[in-house]
Amino acid sequence: MDELDARLLVTMRAHPRIGLTETARLLGVARGTVQARVEKLMARGVIEDFGPTVSPALAGYPILAFVWLQIAQGRLTEAVQALRAVPQILEVLGTSGQHDLLCRVVAKSTEHLQEIIAAILASPAVQRTDSTIALSTQIPYRIEPLLQDAAEH
Repeated sequence: MDELDARLLVTMRAHPRIGLTETARLLGVARGTVQARVEKLMARGVIEDFGPTVSPALAGYPILAFVWLQIAQGRLTEAVQALRAVPQILEVLGTSGQHDLLCRVVAKSTEHLQEIIAAILASPAVQRTDSTIALSTQIPYRIEPLLQDAAEH
């Protein structure tokens, strides 16, 4: 990713509904250049989607929790399949260290979270969970500072 790619991404993040022509004008390049860059960034997986960002809290799931899982030896695939069946699990990351997986989970209430954790533990592939409820967001997910840094260097 070069400086123009970074500037393009910064512009697209700042103006999510902007068209290719206006993006090209803001960047001082040809529309075809912007279109080609966007297509290459999509093909490489740098741009993952163009969908709206949805707030789970405002969609009825105000509880955000991080649930660490310890998986039975050799049963990772089985555990991941079981986790896919739980719609309140937004993300699952493989980790190093004491735990095997980290799940980002949303719930309607703490009681609902307890039900979700029980559903996770229902899989024989999951040996143990350790949960932390997020109380507030101090720095929301962000990519702009990283892109700005890339655009400047």
